Amino acid sequence: MSATTAPVSTAPIAGAQDPEQALETLTALVRDDLEACNRLIVERMQSPVALIPQLAAHLVAAGGKRIRPLLTLAAARLCGHRGGRHVALAACVEFIHTATLLHDDVVDESALRRGAPSANAVFGNKPSVLVGDFLFARAFQIMVADGSLRVLDILATASATIAEGEVLQLVTQNDTATTEDQYLQVIEGKTAALFAAATEVGAVVADRPQAEAEALREYGRSLGVAFQLVDDALDYSASQAALGKTVGDDFREGKITLPVLLAFNSAGEEEKVFWRRVLEEREQAEGDLEKAIALMQSRGTLEATIERARLYGNRALDALRIFPDGPERRALAGIVEFCIARAR
Repeated sequence: MSATTAPVSTAPIAGAQDPEQALETLTALVRDDLEACNRLIVERMQSPVALIPQLAAHLVAAGGKRIRPLLTLAAARLCGHRGGRHVALAACVEFIHTATLLHDDVVDESALRRGAPSANAVFGNKPSVLVGDFLFARAFQIMVADGSLRVLDILATASATIAEGEVLQLVTQNDTATTEDQYLQVIEGKTAALFAAATEVGAVVADRPQAEAEALREYGRSLGVAFQLVDDALDYSASQAALGKTVGDDFREGKITLPVLLAFNSAGEEEKVFWRRVLEEREQAEGDLEKAIALMQSRGTLEATIERARLYGNRALDALRIFPDGPERRALAGIVEFCIARAR
């Protein structure tokens, strides 16, 4: 039932009580579409140049929850789409995401991705960059095949915005004078833009009114900001180690994320000298990461970052209120809590 033919509920939007169950619920809701999307991803990764599918398959095998394509599939279902366009566009969204991961790991000189050796560590930087380019090209082939200039505009704009966000992060990296506005601009570009596009195209393929497309775009944007805020807090959390990920990668790279930014701005001069040494000068010694974490804990900046994520999560929930109650809306609401609860 569409949002224009059913009353909009004003009751609180409840997701699954168990955040982990929320992801399972969303996956089960679109299982057939997701399986079709995965088949298309494997099919479109193929190339007579053997290194391309080998490297792409390495990254796919490392795991990943397919959150972005799941959002596209669920948003299209929420809007009543009954065709198959959303499956191809969900694959397109995943190709864009995967391409950015390959490029990011090269830029960040990352040795691990989801606890396993990164593609650049296994295959080298040059193949990773070039296969990332191949996946971007595949994504644009899918957009062209879809035939909608509006879809092409949404996803092409998101791709450009992601690149801008990554470049801005490179510019602000190691700079303790970075402002919160600049930081938010970075994460809205490098993360939230694709979340927003992934959900907006769900309304577009269903030919829904502009108000619904804008609501889903705001849902995705706010969810993406919340997701990245939690990721930035997790980089300094024991929860990160429990997930098989390396603690302190952002610290070692001198990235200015919100937990660090809040700690620096509330620090005394002696603490600021420490932050400038480890982030700007990149002179890091044994025990510096532990000291940085202790400073952030004493200033409450990790908790403050999670609280900021909750504010954005609430914005995402508010954006869903235009839609009638139903399993799709509840599943999308549940994903908000799933993303934030990763910090537990």
